Amino acid sequence: MTMHRLRRFVPAGFVAAFVLLLAACATGPQVRTDVDPQANFGQYRTWSWYEPIAMEESGYSNWISERIKMNIQREMEARGYRYSAESPDLRVNFQGYMQERSQVYTQPRQDVRFYYDYRFRRYVAVPVWYDEARVSRYTEGTLSVDLVDARRNHMVWTGDAIGRVVSRDAQQRAAEVDASIAAIFSRFPFQAGSSQPLPVQR
Repeated sequence: MTMHRLRRFVPAGFVAAFVLLLAACATGPQVRTDVDPQANFGQYRTWSWYEPIAMEESGYSNWISERIKMNIQREMEARGYRYSAESPDLRVNFQGYMQERSQVYTQPRQDVRFYYDYRFRRYVAVPVWYDEARVSRYTEGTLSVDLVDARRNHMVWTGDAIGRVVSRDAQQRAAEVDASIAAIFSRFPFQAGSSQPLPVQR
């Protein structure tokens, strides 16, 4: 899997317009990860923020990006990584983007067809069952976290949380941001200074 993906970024002013729909699925958002197989994670002990953070490319932050930062900092510290603004081993970037999706599904239907019976010389009703194809269009949102080797400016790990975009109140959006970052880092298998990955949730 390639580490380079084309994305449509969401400026900070529009971040509040979408969140990931977590409540509808008991297992949370769909999570995808990718890792550079050549990266030596044993050399990473400190971290800082990438500059500029993709979600703040408009030049300012908002409460959602600040909430994401708070969650990422907690997850990095829980794995033993120490924050160092001056000389970090890793830089953390995050971003959001949206794209339109279509889902084709079938719905069972019942109808009545009339056929002419030449024997009885009259029309007879015959029930017919069939599947009707339907198309559902929706907007899919993705929250992505990238870990970048600071010395090489090279991405070594990335995680995405993916879900349908819906309108939610601020309290629900905050909870869903928390759940999205937790879901992404549940698939990050490394601890500071260790090159041996740990088992992760699937």
